Amino acid sequence: MDHATPNLPARDFLKTERFYSKLGFAASYRSGHWLILRRGDVQLEYFPWPDLEPGANSHSCSVRLDDLDALVEQCRKADIPEAREGIPRIVPPQRDISGLTIAYLIDPDGSLLRLVQNPEDR
Repeated sequence: MDHATPNLPARDFLKTERFYSKLGFAASYRSGHWLILRRGDVQLEYFPWPDLEPGANSHSCSVRLDDLDALVEQCRKADIPEAREGIPRIVPPQRDISGLTIAYLIDPDGSLLRLVQNPEDR
């Protein structure tokens, strides 16, 4: 199966892994130069950027999910603040102008993950 995976920056792989482990992700590969996290069929890949300024980070990706609500609930249980500002944070799901339901997760390094509910008829 062909697929693409986002490549996102991380200041510290261990801290990135700890943050995402609270959301059900586990490392499937780790070296000094690359980190791959998986949660079911979702895969996120990270490259080192030790001096990254989270507030200036413009990296982002979309994560298409069959159960958006489950991941949002894991964010709540992980005490990620529901807010419009701050790092990290989650903006709760809402219906977008596109008709899709989307939540927005900002991770500790300032990367934006658009969490998109898959349509039921896909």
